[in-house]
Amino acid sequence: MNFDLVVLGSGPGGYVAAIRASQLGMKVGVVERSELGGICLNWGCIPTKSLLKSAQVFDYIKHADAYGININGDASADFPKVVERSRGVAEGMSKGIQFLFKKNKIEVVQGFGKLKDNHTLTVTNEEGEKEVFAKHIILATGARSKELPNLPQDGKKIIGYREALTLPKLPESMIIVGSGAIGSEFAHFYHTMGTKVTLVEYLPTIVPNEDEEVGKTLGRAFKKAKMKIMVGASVESVDTSGDLCKVQIKTKKGVEEHEAEIVLSAVGVTPNIENIGLEDVGIELENGKIKVDNYYKTKVDGIYAIGDIVHGQALAHVASAEGIACVEAIKGIETETIDYHNIPGCTYTTPEVASVGMTEKMAVESGYEIKVGKFPFTASGKASSAGARDGFVKLIFDAEKGILLGGHMIGANVTEMVAELVAIRKMGTTGHQLIKTVHPHPTMSEAIMEAAAAAYDEAIHI
Repeated sequence: MNFDLVVLGSGPGGYVAAIRASQLGMKVGVVERSELGGICLNWGCIPTKSLLKSAQVFDYIKHADAYGININGDASADFPKVVERSRGVAEGMSKGIQFLFKKNKIEVVQGFGKLKDNHTLTVTNEEGEKEVFAKHIILATGARSKELPNLPQDGKKIIGYREALTLPKLPESMIIVGSGAIGSEFAHFYHTMGTKVTLVEYLPTIVPNEDEEVGKTLGRAFKKAKMKIMVGASVESVDTSGDLCKVQIKTKKGVEEHEAEIVLSAVGVTPNIENIGLEDVGIELENGKIKVDNYYKTKVDGIYAIGDIVHGQALAHVASAEGIACVEAIKGIETETIDYHNIPGCTYTTPEVASVGMTEKMAVESGYEIKVGKFPFTASGKASSAGARDGFVKLIFDAEKGILLGGHMIGANVTEMVAELVAIRKMGTTGHQLIKTVHPHPTMSEAIMEAAAAAYDEAIHI
């Protein structure tokens, strides 16, 4: 089997790279050991958002009286059906990749791929082995749930995100370790469904990569919803010998024992770089990830790497952008390198969290003189109408040049608003230009304009 390009892995980096290469006239093959679409479509981004939508609907029903709607009887969630719906959504998205591959004449080689040399992959499946040849090979093997020595996952009582997506029944109690996007989203989902959730975070605030104000605000929202939050805490050990997990949690006051039916480890991901032949062909690693140049070429001619296995944010949209940039560079097209300082991050809790660029603390520590503008959703007509007044938009500007250094939002639908901030940063739009950009009323996005105005003491509605 001979190709111009073979991609190892069909996640959001791999499948996007493959389609872009086909568009550019290359004969493309994709080697995939499991479902098309990778972790994102099958065990990550898409099914979790399906679960979270079910949780949102359930929460709306439970609080329907706040909107003047009377519902006779208590609402209840059919947990297996909620899970079944999410699996159906994931399956549908995976079939969509099949359609796109067929449309773009991309050949799928099913099996586990391993580098033999810089132009050859050995693919193993139940039928045996075959060799696939290509002028160029892109490694896009993604990542898996990270395991800590004191949190060995058994898939039953101590689980990772894959098992959390398909539990057979709703657990009565759950301790979630790690409050990044994965941990916080699952905490919100299971708590809303009715599980007694304890969220444990080592750092002082949850969603610790976000602006400190955002983390504190989300923490207050979770506590208001009666979720237990433990920050500045770490799990020392877990005893799974009994019916319940006995979890030793170290806090500032000492070690406390907590019990839960399930412990979910959400402490990050580990790149899938084992047993794919990196050592055999001399590919260099750097801090546990594949070392590449600005266009994702390894030091081995003809081999490239993108996504979670290279340095940069482990996000689906980053992998997709890297895949496109890599393929265009292979074809000799002049293309921009990716600005990793202008990558949006989203957490789909209630309220949602979205951000791009520097936090206020980072800007100050970097030596900038700054202007900060903040607009609370309590002052937003659209937010009040929607019954979603929690949160704010916070913008940080370079006081000298007026450019946006960072934007941080927490509230309803802010994950749909953050792209405006990404575009503003990319185009070098100043704060005053943003203030003069007419935003539609009533919308949540008006808060972006109002936050910019607040930074320059021109806010109208606060």
